[in-house]
Parts: sequence; C-alpha cells; structure tokens
Amino acid sequence: MGSIRYDFSGQTAVVTGGAAGIGGATARKFAEAGATVVIGDVNREAGEAFVRQLRDQGADAHFVFTDVGDDAMVKRLMDTAYALRGRLDIVYNNAGVAIEGEAAHMSEECWRKVININLGGVFRGCKHALPYMLQQGRGAIVNCGSTQAFKGFMGWAGYAASKGGILALTRQIAIQYASRGIRCNAVAPGTIMTPMNEKIFAEAEDPQELMERWNRAHPVGRFGQPEEVADAVLFLCSDNASFITGQTFVIDGGQMVRGE
Repeated sequence: MGSIRYDFSGQTAVVTGGAAGIGGATARKFAEAGATVVIGDVNREAGEAFVRQLRDQGADAHFVFTDVGDDAMVKRLMDTAYALRGRLDIVYNNAGVAIEGEAAHMSEECWRKVININLGGVFRGCKHALPYMLQQGRGAIVNCGSTQAFKGFMGWAGYAASKGGILALTRQIAIQYASRGIRCNAVAPGTIMTPMNEKIFAEAEDPQELMERWNRAHPVGRFGQPEEVADAVLFLCSDNASFITGQTFVIDGGQMVRGE
C-alpha cells in the first residue's frame, strides 16, 4: 500500500492505544517518518514487543504503560514523552473500547467505562499535552472518533455517545487554541479490521453473517485497513494541513453517504 512520504524528524509524537490496530499502524508510520514515537497502551506485553520491533528497524520508539482512564497515567505519558527530547509536537488520542449495549438495558458500569475511556481518555490526552504545546507555541492533536458519532446503529448507545462527545471536544479545543499555534482535528473511521473488531466478530452468534452485513454497509464493499486511517492522521499532523483545524475526516468507504 503506497502512501505520501512525510518528514517528522525532530518531532515527538504520542500515540495512545498504539500497540496494535489503527494506533499501531499510525505509530509505525510516524516512526518511519523520523519522529520520536511514544506509545501508550494497557497491553504491556504487546506494546513492549512492538517497540522492540520498531527499534530493530532503526526507529526511536518508546513504550509507557498507560490506562487512559487514569488521569495520573496519562499525565505521566505526556511528561515522559516531553522529557525525551524537550518537546511534544503531536498527539494521536486513539485508545478506546467497544462496549455494546442499547440504552434501555446498558448497565451503569458499562456506560461509565466506555465514557471514561473513550471520551475521558481523549480529554486527558489533550489536557496533559496542551501545556507543553502552548509553551512551544505549536502542536497538532488528532482524536479518534467514529462514524457512529454521525449515524445511528443498533445497540451501541454508550459507544456512540462517547464518540460524539469526542468530536464536540475536538471543536472546542480547536477554537480555544487556534490563535496559539495548536491545531486539533479528528478522524471518524468506518469499520476497520482491527483486533477490537476481530473480537466483536469472534463473539458474535453468527460471525460470518455479521462480517458480510458490515461489509455491505460500505459502498466500496470491504472493511478499511488500519494504514488507511494512519495516512489521514499523518496528513492532519503535517504542515500540509496547516490551515485545517476543528475538522473531522471521515474514513469510511462511503458508509456515510449511503441512501439507506
């Protein structure tokens, strides 16, 4: 798969949920473009193994065990990233969980968990990165939303609410800090073949039927790949996107423009 070549040499990029899936693909692309990459993830084994792999390929990569649902851990992630090179240029708030449940039956525990991790994790990532970016007078933040922020799906009340909140928060941060050199945008992926979605299929009553139904929801006739979202994130963090802030890039194979 080809992609535009970027040069992020001398920049420090943080990717939450960066051990695999979209986060992993994005971290790899930042590393290949010369950035110092700091991966935050709750999967210590996978994160450390991924960082070793990137280092073996010549990348300047680091892992920090991080639960984005914990404010102190997110602060430590951003502090550690800044301390490496004395700057923090890019944050991709990607970490999230997919918890199914319709509004009438979703437990309070599941509601709190999905809101705390998905929306709260993005808030904390921005909150603890912004002081460093404001000090520099420059920074780029990208938050991971979803097409569920725009379109109703059966049985995903909490997840959709969390992703809708992320897009609203993105706009608030963009307008608040645009005059101080900081841009904040979001991506809204459709169905991307990630470990999180693979788990959903594995736990479904009829995995093949669900997979075919989700495929049909995308006019291009297939799921997206993590690298296709990663390419959009790199663009939004690059100087090529210097006049773009407060926007949401939908990466969904045409899902949002379907008539039905």
